[in-house]
Amino acid sequence: MIRITEYAGRDVAVYGLGRTGLSAALALKAGGARVHAWDDNEEMRARAEAAGIALSDINKRDWQTFAALVLSPGIPYKFPQPHRIVRMAEMTGVPVIGDMELFARAVLALPERGRPKIIGITGTNGKSTTTMLIGHILKEAGRDVRVGGNIGTGVLDLAALHSNAVYVLELSSYQLDLVKSLRCNVSVMLNLSPDHLDRHGGMEGYQAAKMRIFQNQTPQDVAVVGFDDIYTQSIAIGLSASGPQQVTQISSTYTLGKGVSAVDGCLYDNLNGKAQFIGKLEDCPALQGRHNFQNAAAAYAACRALGLDPGVIMAGLKTFPGLAHRMETVGVLGGVRFVNDSKATNAQAAEQALRSFRNIYWIAGGVAKAEGIAPLAPLFPHVTKAYLIGQAEEAFSAALQGKVPAQVCGTLERAVEMAFRDAQSAGDAAPVVLLSPACASFDQFKDYEHRGDVFRNLVKSLTPTPMKASA
Repeated sequence: MIRITEYAGRDVAVYGLGRTGLSAALALKAGGARVHAWDDNEEMRARAEAAGIALSDINKRDWQTFAALVLSPGIPYKFPQPHRIVRMAEMTGVPVIGDMELFARAVLALPERGRPKIIGITGTNGKSTTTMLIGHILKEAGRDVRVGGNIGTGVLDLAALHSNAVYVLELSSYQLDLVKSLRCNVSVMLNLSPDHLDRHGGMEGYQAAKMRIFQNQTPQDVAVVGFDDIYTQSIAIGLSASGPQQVTQISSTYTLGKGVSAVDGCLYDNLNGKAQFIGKLEDCPALQGRHNFQNAAAAYAACRALGLDPGVIMAGLKTFPGLAHRMETVGVLGGVRFVNDSKATNAQAAEQALRSFRNIYWIAGGVAKAEGIAPLAPLFPHVTKAYLIGQAEEAFSAALQGKVPAQVCGTLERAVEMAFRDAQSAGDAAPVVLLSPACASFDQFKDYEHRGDVFRNLVKSLTPTPMKASA
């Protein structure tokens, strides 16, 4: 745990007691603060109490006594409208911060030579894979690395700060909205496409939140920026022209004059203006597909910024085991491959899987994002049939009409059964039953991980249908 001593002897409100909120409450308590923790959810309150946090209904407290409000990133901060707790803080002049800001201030409180290195990773898609990939490479290279943030372990639950450590942190737009002091020695912006627009008041606000990852960098720091979409291209060019930090462009589409490219599965280092072939990504089983080529290029650039040797980085890329729920093969049955891509919660994320396979029996649906599946139309020829679930099933059925055969299934269980039956009987070469929903999960599941786990268990329960012998 990273103890937060800044508020020792003072009253601090903590609202939202999920993973990050609970870790913040515990870190503040360990640092001597008087913590007033609350969550409207009874289950979350019981969990916090069991962890040793005293509950205090901050709705009924005198806010003049609070030194800060630590807000869970899942609670609306500005849009679509500030949560009532945020409004209470604003009316009484109480600063609103998040767990990542507490971490950043704890780092800044150390003497400069005693501070750890921080690598921050953001973007619309690929954050988790790139975060874990960087952590894996650094660990294989013998570095003292701690991985967390928006993935796995909350930042304040990571091991205590010291100068030889490297913190590799996935940063969501929600977390970045609450950050003022964070300085990343290496910041990574993978890509940008419309997402979470309701929480940021539109694309401009969403991009502004993501840009906060660069805000405190110095000339000694490095910004690794994707060059494969119009938003990040503009960001890369703008930072190169006026930002204080060094900028490394990365791409899985273009061979860059200066930067890191992973084009057609070949990784090139052109950081010094002279292209050096590093290796073939076909030798990296967990990093297949163009989206993973971008992740590999970003991880390579970030690790080079910390001084790792190219050969050491390539060795780490080859041994990376991959992540659950991200193009994860969960079984092969009766000649049918089952792929769990539950993390694909929007069209751009689903695009990567649809691009990577042929003869796809596609399970899609849930709570759709604004763009729906219209951007995926160029990849519809890869889909043999679609099996639709959740709130989006009717809208997706209409979008696919006349383009892809589609079956409204309602539940994931029924979709898996029908897709397997059809894939097994069709006689296609290497058929793939692909769960890549292009939707959020919370209409039928707790989160994308729950959805992926249910898919995995359903696949395990299947039995192949004996094929009739021909006459």
